[in-house]
Amino acid sequence: MNIGIVCYPTYGGSGVVATELGIALAQKGHQVHFVTSHQPVKLNFLTHNLHFHEVFVESYPLFHYQPYNLALSSKLVESVQKYNLDVLHVHYAIPHAYAAYMAKQMLKDFGIDIPIVTTLHGTDITLVGSHPVYKPAVEFSINHSDAVTTVSNSLKEDTLRLFNIKKNIEVIYNFIDFEKQVTWKAEDCMRDTLASPNEKILAHVSNLRPVKRVLDVIRIFHKVQQKIPSKLVLVGDGPDKEKADLLAKDLGINDKVLFLGKSDEIRKILCLTDLFLLPSETESFGLAALEAMAGHTPVISSNTGGLPEVNIHGVTGFLSNVGDVEDMAKNAIYLLSDEARLEKFKQQAFDSAHQFSIENILPKYENMYKRVIKTGS
Repeated sequence: MNIGIVCYPTYGGSGVVATELGIALAQKGHQVHFVTSHQPVKLNFLTHNLHFHEVFVESYPLFHYQPYNLALSSKLVESVQKYNLDVLHVHYAIPHAYAAYMAKQMLKDFGIDIPIVTTLHGTDITLVGSHPVYKPAVEFSINHSDAVTTVSNSLKEDTLRLFNIKKNIEVIYNFIDFEKQVTWKAEDCMRDTLASPNEKILAHVSNLRPVKRVLDVIRIFHKVQQKIPSKLVLVGDGPDKEKADLLAKDLGINDKVLFLGKSDEIRKILCLTDLFLLPSETESFGLAALEAMAGHTPVISSNTGGLPEVNIHGVTGFLSNVGDVEDMAKNAIYLLSDEARLEKFKQQAFDSAHQFSIENILPKYENMYKRVIKTGS
């Protein structure tokens, strides 16, 4: 199949998932064409099966904001015609599904009826899409897609609750490519670069936005380190980084908290980690939790959104209500205080993560593409 993929070319979860999906499809012999404003950050190589087409937006004094939707629609029309694309897979309802619909209508003038698969990732529904200004466009884009998927049952329920959806929505979870998971030997992890032999290592990875509740991460760790000698590693950058740093100083634990900034070595960092903290306000899926589990790291998380579908309470880690720092700290201490128990949870987390392997998820997308190409729905 010739597959066009539209996504945000960033480190965000949707961009990473879309890029990894495209790479996996190309490896199976499909022709995959990314149509975005910039080359996706995870797309660090191009092959005869993997292509990138940049969307250019010309500056014009009349426009206060650059008309990206128009430029994307035009580029999709060009790409479908030039490369004989069979299907467009767009990640995020707006602007991508909206632009794809416009391209679909333009292509009909050339006798081409290109099917559109729209994958909803969360923010386009729970934050942007539910805003009155955008709601009609999001609802229209979803209902006029040929197939619609969400990355969790929770997000599907949110979509049906917030919008008048007439399309069937299929849940296809995010995934992990275990072949890319580096199996680090214990001697290669070099834990002593971050902590002393008697200390445990806790980690949090995110864009440090308020929704990730990084201040709760600091508060949880503050309670844990009072009982368990430990260090906290914070990976990422964002608006709450300075607040987290100040809170750590106020609590007198700044010497135990390590801010590593953005990193491309998440898997190596997880090799060093004993426990992953994810107390988010909301998560449509919880890709960070899944990546931690794939790295043999149990998860202490909130029970919001799709997290309970990934982090199984009492098996791969523990779930608590949003903001319940006391309970999260208690669960963390429970795991870290018993080495045998911690090792059991590490193995269970790793084993459970395999249900989200790309080998299980990829055929679901392939079957969906084949269905819409054949029937248009």
